[in-house]
Amino acid sequence: MGRRSAGLIVLGLAALFLAWALPRWTPRPPPLAPGGQIDLTQAFETATSGYERAEAARSFSFPADHGPHPGTASEWWYVTGNLRTAQGRRFGYEVTFFRVALAPTLPPRRSAWATRQIYMAHLAVTDPEGRRFHAFERFNRAALDMAGANAAPLRIWLDDWALSARPGADPSLPTPPLALRAAQGPVALDLELDARKPPVLQGAAGLSRKGPAPGDASYYYSLTRLATRGTLTLDGERFAVNGDSWMDREWGTSTLGPERAGWDWFGVQLADGSELMFCRIRRRDGTPNPFDYGVWVSPDGQAETLDARAVEIHETGRWRSPHSGISYPSGWTLRLPARQLSLHLTPLLPDQELNLAVRYWEGAVEATGELAGHDIQGHGYVELTGYGATP
Repeated sequence: MGRRSAGLIVLGLAALFLAWALPRWTPRPPPLAPGGQIDLTQAFETATSGYERAEAARSFSFPADHGPHPGTASEWWYVTGNLRTAQGRRFGYEVTFFRVALAPTLPPRRSAWATRQIYMAHLAVTDPEGRRFHAFERFNRAALDMAGANAAPLRIWLDDWALSARPGADPSLPTPPLALRAAQGPVALDLELDARKPPVLQGAAGLSRKGPAPGDASYYYSLTRLATRGTLTLDGERFAVNGDSWMDREWGTSTLGPERAGWDWFGVQLADGSELMFCRIRRRDGTPNPFDYGVWVSPDGQAETLDARAVEIHETGRWRSPHSGISYPSGWTLRLPARQLSLHLTPLLPDQELNLAVRYWEGAVEATGELAGHDIQGHGYVELTGYGATP
């Protein structure tokens, strides 16, 4: 939303919450898909105004830019990861926090409940051995400490779900040691994340363009290798886990134009310490999109920006959701000829569809293939949006 355009999910919810949070305003409600969720492909066609836009390159400052940018219409902290127990049992997880502004400004109000920001968060856990996928969401307003984001000390939270700097973290570090905690129903995560590479600026020095119009872009960076350890609790059983996580950060004020149907996002962490990210923005007419983008990160952290033609994507299978009836790609081959890389991506579980306020597929995948003539393995996450949307 850059990833990603994924965070643009929240923009489709803004009109819905305006009526709830500011009763004096009566905006047109967002378009709904047949299942009752927000229809992304229509919700993003209306431009926003009055907010800061990503129109030119800027200087990034860390750790400050891990914190909020409330002048933009939306932003998100997007964490996904692949975990294992010492016995080899595998899990995938996703914890995301979205901030969306309800209005560019807020008239003076005396109520402590008053705010122009709301937060949404998603929690999902993939359990391939148990053939189970759990997904939850929460919403709250940025008032009375119910939800919000701070830069110093770093903390993003919604109720008791939180991504924060660990106590005692060195404030001068570009990325402090992080703690991630979220629990609901049968699922609980209590994880520590440590950056093994510096932040990777996506696009042109962090300005990630999504289309030809000025401001049709976001400020976007990624933490592509977060060493992860902690515990995952599932149905009362507690597992000690280790693995790798990935965090995407974007903020801006942008729209998804009517010619674009959705996006496919791939983030892969390879066993040699390198990473590949690529985002394909699908057009309704099926023609190639010149604003597809990606990055290759070498084991030493050096990043190479990839243009729309750098990565070849071929679908190798399909899966039809028993919940929504939507048919999604389920298996891919990714080729990066410049690196002599060919990868086969297979979902750990076909059913990783989140049927929440917004419906999308986001799931853990395993990767096998060749890199420069040698066998390579890895893991990652894939996000698919816009499948089954109203034409």
